[in-house]
Amino acid sequence: MSRVQEPKLFEVIGVLVLFLIIMFLSVSTFALPIQLALFASWFLFIGLGMKLKHTYKELQDSILTGIYNGLEATLVLFTVGALIGTWIAGGVVPGLIYYGLQVIHPSIFLLATMIICSITALATGTSFGTVGTAGIAMMGIGASFGVPLPLVAGAVLSGAYFGDKMSPLSDTTVMTASLAKLDVIDHVKGMLRISLPTYVITGALFTIVGFFYVNGSADLSRAEEVAAALQANFNIGWYVLIPAVVVITLLAMKKPSIPAITFGAFLGIVWSIVFQGMPIINSIEIAYTGFVIDSGIDFLDSLLNSGGIEAMLGVIALILLALGLGGLMDRIGVLYAFSNLFRKWVDKGSRKSGRLTVSTLLSAFFGNVFGSAAYVSMITGTKITEKLYEEHRVDKRALSRNTEAGGTLTAPMVPWSDAGVYMTAVLGVSTLQYLPFMWLNFVSILVTLYFGYKGLYFYQDDKGKADIDQSA
Repeated sequence: MSRVQEPKLFEVIGVLVLFLIIMFLSVSTFALPIQLALFASWFLFIGLGMKLKHTYKELQDSILTGIYNGLEATLVLFTVGALIGTWIAGGVVPGLIYYGLQVIHPSIFLLATMIICSITALATGTSFGTVGTAGIAMMGIGASFGVPLPLVAGAVLSGAYFGDKMSPLSDTTVMTASLAKLDVIDHVKGMLRISLPTYVITGALFTIVGFFYVNGSADLSRAEEVAAALQANFNIGWYVLIPAVVVITLLAMKKPSIPAITFGAFLGIVWSIVFQGMPIINSIEIAYTGFVIDSGIDFLDSLLNSGGIEAMLGVIALILLALGLGGLMDRIGVLYAFSNLFRKWVDKGSRKSGRLTVSTLLSAFFGNVFGSAAYVSMITGTKITEKLYEEHRVDKRALSRNTEAGGTLTAPMVPWSDAGVYMTAVLGVSTLQYLPFMWLNFVSILVTLYFGYKGLYFYQDDKGKADIDQSA
């Protein structure tokens, strides 16, 4: 093993710059699928690995190891795809949107937008799906109220990413928990102390600002049109919310994610047959192909044509490629090189918990910038700083929550990331336009830093103070 060399810092930086160029050109210039860019990047890192005297077999094994370590996330995605499709068909998602619309009043529109998108993302586990459904509805309603669209987009994304981050159904939540070697419910509970005050602060901001842009006489016809269209195409009653309550309850009781979500998809099939009058075979097929509606109303069709295992295959491919890339980076020492830099910095100061927090935030953001995907940021955030948490006896819940703050929440801030490209395309507002209004994302990062530098809830003994700061 002595023949294997450690990468020099200039080699690491050089490869990462090339990687960034590949991702930027592929996503922003040539509009190629990010999956192709990630696959091509495998060979960039394989090249560096072979220069450092690793064998191809060793590098290939590292890809397989990286994929294996995060494979649970892809298995969950199969069930989530089925869940979304059947929940739309069964009226669960339309019901959530419909009842959400009932709480809208012009003067609290921005707050309502954040709440509705939060509920939708929490129930479905997807920020992308939320923005593509409830988010589109909110953008249309906001336009009818005369609210600046970048501001509406900020409220949509704030709600969508809060719900996505806190949902046990979310692929990024499951993946972060998996990479940090945590149970997904423990991971979600670990984020609550930061997420709840963040949500209250952001809600207050949107409420205050909302009064400046919207008044009580604003036109509610768009909201009424959406609600009427949902009622015309689905049987909506309190009963359509039962599957959501059941699944959330099962997950809160720490039941295994895959069977719990699969049971939720089964309930969606039953609900589509019993309450929506769909044929049995069609209801079952939707679990794979997704829901399709041709109502004659383009807006409603774009809102609800979604879900199914088939729709998740591209995301699953993206996760597998990102996991393989993370395995390569770990094997050839790229992550270790950055870990050493952070180790030296963390060990210098007295506020080690704060420095650990900053290190994880930067490592995760690094994944979005260089990996163009939240999935890559989950890998860089956990794997670059994981050993530092172990060395300082800090609970993994601090690692996972910091990774979410630096990775999941910053993904839509990078114009060439998959999230940045998707949100721009769906909302019709560029990344740089909605960026200043992603208030929940920014507040969450600030609260995370505050908790980090105060050493709050770094657990280990669950008393709310990190061991590393007690000895500082």
